[in-house]
Amino acid sequence: MSSPYRPIALGPREVELQQRADGSVLLRSPHALGAYPNKLTDCLVRAGREHGDRVFLAVRASPDAWRTLTYGEALASVRRIAAALLARGLSSERPVAILSAGSIEHALLALAAMHVGIPFAPISPAYSLASADLARLRHVLGLLTPGLVFAQSGAPFARALAHAVGAHAEIVVQEGSVPERHTTPFAELLRGAGSQPVDAASERVGPDTIAKVLFTSGSTGVPKGVINTQRMLCANQQMFFEALPVVAAQPPVLLDWLPWHHTSGGNQILGLTLYHAGTLYIDEGRPLPDAIGATVRNLREIAPTLYFTVPRGYAELIPHLRADRAAARSFFSRVGMFYYSGASLAHAVIEQLDQLAVETCGERIPMLCGYGSTETAPFALCANWLSDRSGLAGLPVPGVELKLAPAGAKFEARVRGPNVMPGYWREPERTRAVFDEEGFLRTGDALSWVEARDPRRGLAFDGRLAEDFKLTTGTWVSTGALRARLMAASTLVQDVVITGEGRDEIGALIFPDIAACRSLCFGAADSSDAIPDAARSEVLVHPRVTGEIQSALDRLASDSTGSSTFIARAMILLEPPSIAAGEMTDKGSINQRAVLTHRASLVEELYAQPLSTRVQLARQRR
Repeated sequence: MSSPYRPIALGPREVELQQRADGSVLLRSPHALGAYPNKLTDCLVRAGREHGDRVFLAVRASPDAWRTLTYGEALASVRRIAAALLARGLSSERPVAILSAGSIEHALLALAAMHVGIPFAPISPAYSLASADLARLRHVLGLLTPGLVFAQSGAPFARALAHAVGAHAEIVVQEGSVPERHTTPFAELLRGAGSQPVDAASERVGPDTIAKVLFTSGSTGVPKGVINTQRMLCANQQMFFEALPVVAAQPPVLLDWLPWHHTSGGNQILGLTLYHAGTLYIDEGRPLPDAIGATVRNLREIAPTLYFTVPRGYAELIPHLRADRAAARSFFSRVGMFYYSGASLAHAVIEQLDQLAVETCGERIPMLCGYGSTETAPFALCANWLSDRSGLAGLPVPGVELKLAPAGAKFEARVRGPNVMPGYWREPERTRAVFDEEGFLRTGDALSWVEARDPRRGLAFDGRLAEDFKLTTGTWVSTGALRARLMAASTLVQDVVITGEGRDEIGALIFPDIAACRSLCFGAADSSDAIPDAARSEVLVHPRVTGEIQSALDRLASDSTGSSTFIARAMILLEPPSIAAGEMTDKGSINQRAVLTHRASLVEELYAQPLSTRVQLARQRR
């Protein structure tokens, strides 16, 4: 598309490169990282004094109103809660655990703990609400040994609070109660008093003080507690600003659903809001067919200046924005940047967003992305240049050193800088194993050059090294590359799990984009969920859908260079990924290992003889 991009401020993209004799490559930005605060709550203190009447956080209170919290109110409440936490003797030995999702109370409690040097840990609500045995919740609470556990509402968390929280921990709830346990109302924390202890404790908080513990998804084992220091949080925000100055072109206004127990939502989004004294509207919507409507309703009222979501979030929005022009006009009116992370974004989604933007406001909105992990808080690399290419990781931002370490035919990304964790919470052996001899964090991710002769073109994500496997021929299969190719080959493919370890051929389990499939079968006007007589399974076995997938498989087969790049067989999955089974995180990304485990019978069916009627074979043309 030739239409212009909305002009925005972007940071430098220069890189210094050093090729080593051992085959590794070192990359760093030639620009030094600027100064940043000693602790994140310094930003709250400054905003509370300079912008006391500005809205900091807002949550939907009713269909017609938002409940808001100003910076002045937030600062006063944080100081009172901090006094209450100190009076309870909480510390790194008895930290704070938060079981519920993002809310005003969640933010106040987290900021109060950080302000006086008490670590806190936001824990996935799914561990409490979607687990039959509460095993993961018991694991993380056993590792944390919290002295105070908070849940927004007592009723939904009652089972978890009663059966997974030890008697030594105080339970605090904003509303309701827990029948089998004594609970403290959140309002009681707001009665904390004593400014001198708070000021003295806050003065002792420095860059190396533990701010929070974020738990990994546990896709490669039990969840690990990633220590996040104040230095990590503050350096990360300064890195993000220097790579993408557009974030501070005006006080940011964000509408965001990303969960706060993930680094993207809890660090990048909440931290960015605070760092630049912006406003965050907490979106109760989700990038799911039955929940995206809430996001669209909110977009009619809130015009964001920046928009962050996962690739699935953009895909879910598109048909709704086409149908709701008021939401589209608000959405595109002043947004300076779209940003995604966590997975590859299908090129077709970028094209559709560009088309919608041009139709609505006459220009394209820059779509930018980066690379990082929970262990890097999360920002480490950024593709801070205009491009319609998906799957970019970018280049190291100021302050970050990147080592590309040979790992077979690939390069593992290893990172060093002030944004990198000091280690895993109370797990010294895991900590030692994750750092190499030079102090670089081993990410386990593979990166590849976009253009080998031009490092300025940046790096692309090349999959998780642990997800790659060998066929019976001994040939290595790059799952990340294959997954990206199939997603790019058809707009009907929302996500893919690659199969074939220990087998003769590569296969694929396809999670379809149900809205795109319905649109193909019944027309764009009927692409939403408002087709009561068209069951999901009927749509997904429709000849137009299976024919489109067949064409995509055939095209990829024609372009393949051998068995390791050839998806020989595929199956369209009739059931969406399950959060309860761990197949999908609440951020919308797919856990490949969990899918392969949970759907082992379908993997067997994919390779069974005689051939299942659900399996499509690629027709390889030479």
